Amino acid sequence: MSGEGMRYGAKQIEAMSTEELLAAYKETGQQELKWPLVLRYQELVKRIALQIRGIYSSFAQLDDVINEGILTLLDAVDKYDPDKGIKFETYVTKRIRGMVIDLARRQDWTPRSVRRKAREIDQATWELYSALGRFPTDGEMAQRLGVAESKYQEDLVDISLCNVISLDALLETQAQYGSVAGLPSTEPTEQPDQVVQQQELQDVLAQGIRSLRENEQMVLSLYYQKDLNMKEIAEVMGVSEPRISQIHTKAIQKLRLHMEQYFKNS
Repeated sequence: MSGEGMRYGAKQIEAMSTEELLAAYKETGQQELKWPLVLRYQELVKRIALQIRGIYSSFAQLDDVINEGILTLLDAVDKYDPDKGIKFETYVTKRIRGMVIDLARRQDWTPRSVRRKAREIDQATWELYSALGRFPTDGEMAQRLGVAESKYQEDLVDISLCNVISLDALLETQAQYGSVAGLPSTEPTEQPDQVVQQQELQDVLAQGIRSLRENEQMVLSLYYQKDLNMKEIAEVMGVSEPRISQIHTKAIQKLRLHMEQYFKNS
């Protein structure tokens, strides 16, 4: 991009809409347009950080997430291609959410006791799923784990972030070994075989989502598409915030089982 041509003053930049500012930067590459554009999205970074915090109460490194999010935005502004037909806000939301999950994995925010609990629940879920041919009920899971049903439901809240990270890791692992591209997709590929693989993965995920209960589909939709946090979703659905976290965890568990079955058979 060239920086030649019309130069923009501070008042002129302030008066521009975000769409106009983005278009001007993509056209000219003038650096004085880039930082004001990024700053307009810092609230989005904070919102996504708080949204992830909403599914895991021990998530305390909010400043770290916001700082990483700003760096992700700076990179996203340069890599965004408006010709792909994707809205910039949609593009950066996926980039930032992916960054948050990656940061959580790298910094290991999940306590060892929670990770152990998540592994135990995962193993019990798999064993019952294999034996029953369906996703187990809370009562069946509690009995398998030797705890009260109320304790199992509390544990679901605790392991929520583990399941999000685990689903992300599962998809990423498959990408590394050549089967499909991971989600969320941040760099659309031009290679036909990878485009087909991405579409197939999206179809399988969509099939898994359709198999979820209505309330699970609604929580995922409000969380990932409408960008509501757990408290906001609880208000919309008229239930408690811990209940929303439980529904979210179960939905992610079911999607993981669905995707693992697909990868196993592909």
